[in-house]
Amino acid sequence: MPDNTDWLIVGDFNLIRKPENRNRPGGDLTEIGLFNEAISSLDLTGITLHAKQFTWSNKQPSPLLERLDWFFTSSNWTNSYPVTSATTMSMEPSYHSPCIISIQTAIPKRTLFRFENYWLEHPNFLQLVQDNWSQQNNLTDRAKVIIAKFKNLRSVFKVRKLNLGVLNLEIDRLKLVINFFEAIEEFRDLNLMEWNFRCLVREKLTLKLNLQRAYWGQRGTIKWVKLGDASTKLFHANPTIRLRKNLIPQLVLDQGIVVTTHAEKETTLWNSYKERIGKSEYKAEIFNIENFIHPSIDLSILDEAFSLEEINEVVKLLPMDKSIGPDGFNNEFIKKCCH
Repeated sequence: MPDNTDWLIVGDFNLIRKPENRNRPGGDLTEIGLFNEAISSLDLTGITLHAKQFTWSNKQPSPLLERLDWFFTSSNWTNSYPVTSATTMSMEPSYHSPCIISIQTAIPKRTLFRFENYWLEHPNFLQLVQDNWSQQNNLTDRAKVIIAKFKNLRSVFKVRKLNLGVLNLEIDRLKLVINFFEAIEEFRDLNLMEWNFRCLVREKLTLKLNLQRAYWGQRGTIKWVKLGDASTKLFHANPTIRLRKNLIPQLVLDQGIVVTTHAEKETTLWNSYKERIGKSEYKAEIFNIENFIHPSIDLSILDEAFSLEEINEVVKLLPMDKSIGPDGFNNEFIKKCCH
């Protein structure tokens, strides 16, 4: 079979590939082995069958059901049409179930869970985590228990998502309300109810702005990972921003002289660092290193369980703004909910 050709092989082979392809025990193991060996030698890949498990029936009162209809593709076909599946239909009046082969080129993408940093700013976030984290399960293995808790949290976040509506629209409306009260203040003083209401609106606006900053801060990191190394506008804009931030327009010497040219600033920095570092001079060691090294015979401490203080110290030192883990949660979530 040529490797550079798209092959789709379908038909009633009148053979099964494993004993589970029958609803009763039986089947010739020799024929099963030869059939599978032929498929393997031709480098064929079986197509997944949906709907019913069996494709043939002898139509008896206590029927014998088997899968005798098979569908195979070559490796080249799999690369050209990655989403190829087979679906069974009703077998009336035939003994075989008609099957439909569906062919698509687009690879379906599973919806991955990614923890959103702006959820941390939501007023109900900690209560939501606490309620769902404390749910009991019947598992005894501690590793499985914590994995089950994270799975439960993922399901809750996917359903709830702590949606905040259209942030831009809400922020514009809150600003409009604040501007309205500021316009009133130009003609008269606000009464107590109006003053308190404006304070509440300002608190709401601060919350929404914090959520927006966290949302776009995380989106900016993801965008940089995708497009940062490409020769895009984003790539050229970031060096420009860093240049403006890191640029030293001038330096002032001890005598009050201001230097602005690159050569003068370079010379000034070089002389300043050279004066601070000084000259290196070798000095003999005045202590014996061996006196500070004491061999440990009792190594039982290596088998001790981690203490709560050690765990808290590790959590405290976790870096921020890093990639999410395989479970979809990042270090920001762990730090926020470590208690």
